[in-house]
Amino acid sequence: MQVEEIFRKVYNTARRLGYEVYVVGGYVRDLLLGKKGKDIDFVVVGDAMKFADALKHDLHLRTIVRYPRFGTFMARYYGYQLEFVNAREESYDSHSRKPVTKPADLYSDLSRRDFTINTLAMHISPEKFGEIIDVYNGREDLRKGIIRTPLDPVQTFSDDPLRMLRAIRFATQLGFSIEQHTFEAIKANAHRLSIISQERITDEFNKILMAEKPSLGLKLLDESGLLQVFFPEMVRLKGVEQRQGFHHKDVFYHTLEVVDNVAQKGADLKLRLAALLHDIGKPATKRFDEKNGWTFHGHEVVGERMAARILRRFKYPNEIIQYVRKLVSLHLRPMALVGEEVTDSAIRRLIYLAGDDLDDLMTLCKADITSKIPQKVKRYLKNYDYVLQRIKEVEERDRLRNFQPPVDGNEIMERFHLKPGPQVGKIKKFILEAILNGEVPNDHDACIEYILRHKQELLNEK
Repeated sequence: MQVEEIFRKVYNTARRLGYEVYVVGGYVRDLLLGKKGKDIDFVVVGDAMKFADALKHDLHLRTIVRYPRFGTFMARYYGYQLEFVNAREESYDSHSRKPVTKPADLYSDLSRRDFTINTLAMHISPEKFGEIIDVYNGREDLRKGIIRTPLDPVQTFSDDPLRMLRAIRFATQLGFSIEQHTFEAIKANAHRLSIISQERITDEFNKILMAEKPSLGLKLLDESGLLQVFFPEMVRLKGVEQRQGFHHKDVFYHTLEVVDNVAQKGADLKLRLAALLHDIGKPATKRFDEKNGWTFHGHEVVGERMAARILRRFKYPNEIIQYVRKLVSLHLRPMALVGEEVTDSAIRRLIYLAGDDLDDLMTLCKADITSKIPQKVKRYLKNYDYVLQRIKEVEERDRLRNFQPPVDGNEIMERFHLKPGPQVGKIKKFILEAILNGEVPNDHDACIEYILRHKQELLNEK
């Protein structure tokens, strides 16, 4: 179904009730930028809950999600996500995360919106179809690439402090700049972000990370003071020196470059988070060595623990937390496997530990090369290609990615007449280590034969 047909049906329902209805916000903004979205916001000058009942009947909708307290409802229709809201005014008191709302007209509703580029509304009546209502010069700000609040930014951000993050998100996604007065208000009110729920903060942060160039937003978060409020561990990377060559000298800016590098490869959210946190343990492990300068021994171990704490605080699901922990803990290993003396055993161990995430790990390692010295970049990329080739050779031969030892616990108990217990686990680990060390092939019969040869030592028999 064409979107114009949806607009016609929505308008007809509103006319039957004697209500006014307009398309507002992001859909109109994106339309003027040459993009047609599937998420459409409508503002209803009337009772949105009555409108929900009427629209459900007229469009034969099976399900409508209602939020009566906020005068809002949502529905899916032919692949479009439709959201309707009462024209309203809303505000937050100084300690609340939930707004106080009251009915209003269209123009009051537009004034409460976060930025001028989101105050645009569009007529969907037959007489004025497609005409834009632009009270706050949103089209001009779109043309100039400016993020600006329609009213006093201090009041706008006080009403809903999350809008400070949204300003940076839109600037990052659209490649816009934040108007100076608006940005100064963000800096002055950054502390107010602390009253916003972590879930809302994380949602905006994810959108910044998923932008084409996340570093634009991460720099703005830092410059505005917002990063210090919700992610102080990231701020502590600033000014942490490291030896120049393999990396950028400053860990903070090196990290931003790594995140941009994986973004250029089309990385998903979890890989971008791994890039963001891969060096998070460096400030805690920084030591000065007379010979080597600043060192960060064990930063991957400390970083793994820190990453888990940070991601739990950010309310990420356990699946993402475990993935990021793995990549942070392993991110130094591939580039350490350089040189003719590196054994197949070391390669096998890396393949086994990384499992299905091996390709992502290698993408992260390549992104981690941020030296500004071309000769060094060339050398490190050659080393990277060498490691990839070694991994390919060993993996094709030994079939190790995500493998399970070919002899399971039940067979071990049967052959050795054992009951469930630690001795079974000991034998399973013995087989695993033998395969990884190349002492026995990854083959059932070969492993059984190997176990039987070592039966006495495994069972402590004399």
